[in-house]
Amino acid sequence: MRLRPPTRLLLMLIAVTAVMAPFPATAAQEYRVLQLNLCHSGVNTACFNGAATMQEARSVITAKQPHMLSLNEICRNDIAELAPAMGNGFSTFAPARRPDGTPSRCLNGDEYGNGLIFRSTTPGTVFSAVYVPQDGSSERRVYVCAEFPDLVGCSTHLSTTGSVAMAQCKAVIAVLRDGAAAGRQTVLAGDFNLKYKPLFGPNVQDCNVSPFYRKGDGSVQHVFAANLGYVRTETTGMRYTDHPALLVVLTRP
Repeated sequence: MRLRPPTRLLLMLIAVTAVMAPFPATAAQEYRVLQLNLCHSGVNTACFNGAATMQEARSVITAKQPHMLSLNEICRNDIAELAPAMGNGFSTFAPARRPDGTPSRCLNGDEYGNGLIFRSTTPGTVFSAVYVPQDGSSERRVYVCAEFPDLVGCSTHLSTTGSVAMAQCKAVIAVLRDGAAAGRQTVLAGDFNLKYKPLFGPNVQDCNVSPFYRKGDGSVQHVFAANLGYVRTETTGMRYTDHPALLVVLTRP
């Protein structure tokens, strides 16, 4: 059967389009960062809720399915309790310090500080440090990071004194900046005790430097990222701690 001219033309257009169409680009991979301050030391009775806090944290982790979980105001043993919700991936913990250099303690005697859990089981190289700027309180603030071949993920909890918190924020960004400037994918999450454009006090955005950008919960929790794409920010109210859950959805090329 002979094809009518319009039909032949349509087939030719389809053939030409198939030849000219580019190969599909590789889709960027979603990378979900969840920041939680659990107020789980037992020292601050105003927001300490014990087992209820941990159950709520597990529920949020299960619902949000993060690839990286940043934890502040936790006890060391909380890592093992939360790890199953993260698929028992790679984790690390760094205690805050007392003025004499010994670890800060939860009310139950466990070490108190910051933790990281990654959904991947690939081991990372851990590095952490006590900040040089401190506010003279009984808790010396720290940061903790895990370095992988293609990504560095960090967690921190900064001073409640605004000027000191800003100095600490700039210090940890300075530690990470060279790697980020060289193209390394970098994420820093935590409770910075700094707000964006506050009526009084320092502005957390003044800590930000290229190639980083910042996303926050509208209060004091933030995620700084470099060399990753940005998709969206979600906050979820939590009943048993005094901070919301902050989820920042990023993409990895």
